[in-house]
Formats: sequence, structure tokens, C-alpha cells
Amino acid sequence: MAKTAQQKVTFLSVFLNGLITENPTFTLMLGMCPTLGVTTAAMNGVGMGLATTFVLMCSNLFISLLRNIIPDKVRIPAYIIVIASFVTMIDLLMQAFLPDLRAVLGTYIQLIVVNCIIFARAESFAAKNPPLLSLSDGLGMGLGFTCSITLLSCIRELFGSGSIFGVAIMPESYQPMAIMNQVPGGFITLGIMLVVVNFIKEGLKNRRIRKEAEA
Repeated sequence: MAKTAQQKVTFLSVFLNGLITENPTFTLMLGMCPTLGVTTAAMNGVGMGLATTFVLMCSNLFISLLRNIIPDKVRIPAYIIVIASFVTMIDLLMQAFLPDLRAVLGTYIQLIVVNCIIFARAESFAAKNPPLLSLSDGLGMGLGFTCSITLLSCIRELFGSGSIFGVAIMPESYQPMAIMNQVPGGFITLGIMLVVVNFIKEGLKNRRIRKEAEA
């Protein structure tokens, strides 16, 4: 029972690590190409994030299962084959069931093959850990990426179009900020969000240090 409880804590800690502690966007600063390129609308962020999450989970799981079989000299080509297979799957599924979203995301779906987040987790985690932990890592990292780019997308859509998920939020008199629908708007919004996130992290860190000092 104690061992099972310890494993559950480990799975949870691995999941939360990707979701919060080592968030791909706000902490590791990975996957910047889709983060800046597709986040002009909230639905784009959700679609891109969930597609990446699917590839992360599946590639992490399979690479972990094959970690003792893949020769070290060819591990990178092997990773590419595994990742490309799942990217092709999600691309075909989106073309079949979500053609409008697939048309908007375009080549960014195919570029998941070379996404730094996928390779980083394959090399640093999945290749060194058991399948269930690797699956948890992929889920945490994927959802962390999804949440961050969806939040970025909501802000850009709000100020760039006056809506969120296509629902009008701003009054009719609001004049949309055209720059928010362009790449510079993505840089500006991401920069402001990073400042806010780092400010919150520092505040929580200082608060924890003060509590430890008082104890």
C-alpha cells in the first residue's frame, strides 16, 4: 500500500511538473513557433495544444517502451519516425473531423514533428523512465502547453477581434488592435505574460522563504 501511494505521488508530481513547474511556454520557452504563429484565436490555441498533447503522450509512451531496444547511435532518427507517425495520425484525423481548424493551423500541425517540446521530452525523460511515468510527463507537458497558448490566444483574440472563442466580449464601439492579429502582437503579449508569471513566481518563492524562516 505504501509503495502504491508513493507511485501515485510520483505520477502526480511528474504531471504537475509539466503543467506548472516546468511549463513549456512560460518556463522552458519551447515551441515558440506555434506559440506566436497560431494564437490569434482561442480555438486555434486549443486545437494546436491538444494536437501537441496527443503526440507528446503517444510518442513518450512508445519511446519509453522501446528505450531498451533502440540503439543509442540511431536514437534520434528513431525518435523522428515515432513522432512523425503520430503527427501523421493526428493530421489525418483533423482533416477528416475538423477540416476548418486544420485549414487554419495549416503546416503548423506538420511542424509538430520538429517541435522542441516533443524532442526534449523524448530525450530527457521518455528515454530514461518507465512507460506510465513517461505518459504522465507527456500529459502534463501537453496540457501545460495547451493552457499557456490558449490563454495567450484568448488575450490576443480579445484585443485583436473583441471576442473570445468567437463570442463578442467588447462593446460595438471597441476598435480592435490590428497588431494583435500579427506576429509582433504575439511577441508583445507573450512578453507581458512572462513578466506577470515571473512576478507571481518570485512572490510565491519569497513567501515560502519567509515562512521557512519564521518556522
